[in-house]
Amino acid sequence: MSIETGGDQSLGAIMSERRQLINVAYRLLGSLVDAEDVVQETYARWYAMSSEEQEAIKSPGAWLTTVASRICLDLLGSARSRRENYVGEWIPEPLPGRTEWVSGRTGGTTTDPADRITLDESINMAFLVVLESMTPAERVTFVLHDVFRYPFKEVAEIVGRTPAACRQLATSARRRIRDAEAPVTTPAQKAEVVREFKLAWEAKDINALIGLLDPDATSIADGGGLVPAFLEPIRGGEEVARLMLEVARRVPVLGLVERTVNGQPGLVALQNGAIVSVFAFDVVDDRIKHLWIIRNPEKLRPWTA
Repeated sequence: MSIETGGDQSLGAIMSERRQLINVAYRLLGSLVDAEDVVQETYARWYAMSSEEQEAIKSPGAWLTTVASRICLDLLGSARSRRENYVGEWIPEPLPGRTEWVSGRTGGTTTDPADRITLDESINMAFLVVLESMTPAERVTFVLHDVFRYPFKEVAEIVGRTPAACRQLATSARRRIRDAEAPVTTPAQKAEVVREFKLAWEAKDINALIGLLDPDATSIADGGGLVPAFLEPIRGGEEVARLMLEVARRVPVLGLVERTVNGQPGLVALQNGAIVSVFAFDVVDDRIKHLWIIRNPEKLRPWTA
């Protein structure tokens, strides 16, 4: 039986919005799994309406985005209390790239990382971490207006504020982004630094590792209480380098593969052929400023699917 709701409300037109909804929800929540749940709930609400109610909606895409954003807003409010009970540090769920950024092959040729990587600042790990510091209303307002270009009038209806209040929220969010901004580093430079880090770690070269890390570098690990991971941030380039060497000594069979992580050069660690960790990097002035290590198996599901 063909499912039709008429005009633009056909099943195909409605389902074509799924990618956009996932894009919005992931940036709002920092979790691909949660984003998919939000989209599923959004569609459930659409199909719970009668055909007459569906027909009365002039723009199904706008309706779906509004509903998904409101669900995300509610989840962001409850997420803060959930994360107070989270074991260790919470890091946004890493978004997998399609291929290796160095050794991946397309059409039988090796692709240069500078040609493969496209900078989408709204999904890189550093950007998502800053979003985590915002209030739910700030985050929703900023993402919808500054990233997806929704007008303040529409955003106001979603967050339950006036357009003027939303402008203030966006201004506050932009201030947070500016305060965290670092000098621009090209994709090729980032790729080279991450590659050198991989080689130095594999060689257990402490001096090379220290040289690649900013003196004030910070490393954060997220095991979610499900797998071993250091519970507090490690601060200082030398301290981070020594920690990485200790990991290499304890798990000598660990293999590293260069992969795109949230649109940036990153690494994945393999043990017996299975992905056990994902590494995301923030490179500033040819040195690693932040290193995020995601080990929580629940956050690695998109990588192992």
